[in-house]
Amino acid sequence: MGARAVLIDALVRARLVFWDFDGVIKESVAVKTEAFVQLFSPFGAEVVARVRAHHLANGGMSRFEKIPRYLEWAGQSVTDASVDDYCQRFSQAVLGCVVAAPWVPGVESYLRTNRHGQEFVLVTATPQGEIEAILQAMDLHRCFSAVFGAPTRKGEAIRQVLTHRGVRASEALMVGDATADLEAARQNEVPFLLRRHVDNQQVFRDYGGAFVEDFSG
Repeated sequence: MGARAVLIDALVRARLVFWDFDGVIKESVAVKTEAFVQLFSPFGAEVVARVRAHHLANGGMSRFEKIPRYLEWAGQSVTDASVDDYCQRFSQAVLGCVVAAPWVPGVESYLRTNRHGQEFVLVTATPQGEIEAILQAMDLHRCFSAVFGAPTRKGEAIRQVLTHRGVRASEALMVGDATADLEAARQNEVPFLLRRHVDNQQVFRDYGGAFVEDFSG
């Protein structure tokens, strides 16, 4: 089945669509990869390579979980203060770059026109305040009935919305590009649509489910 046919079958028929952000709405995966690389480059090539590999394999994991691990790998003290410092530095490095990053082809029109009258909910590992600022800067906030960022986990966000809206799992869809997105969907028995791109092809090499590469057409 071609990408367009999968798009029609999996996405258009859903009553409620949960969207990830990085790699699904904006081509911003590389922006965050580079930010982590720069943040931990003072600790040497071995640490950088380990950080890069882990980040790409765990795209849907919150920085609040990643940074303590990376600090430990770098031989640094892992305290609330040090984690907060690195999170702030990471946020400052990426916010403007994410807003400026290219759109995933077709997704802006799909979200803004909402021509099928669906409900859209954003679930992301980006911190709550930061994703809200990004959406405001993009004038995209009004496209979503709800926005969930870290520290709320994606699986919990999906569960809350399904329960409060009275929507059956089969009527919903999770669109994501990371294993955390797939797991959040599975936890709630929600169908999953993978947005496949160059940075997640290796991670999803054994994935046999529905996927799209873009939302155009």
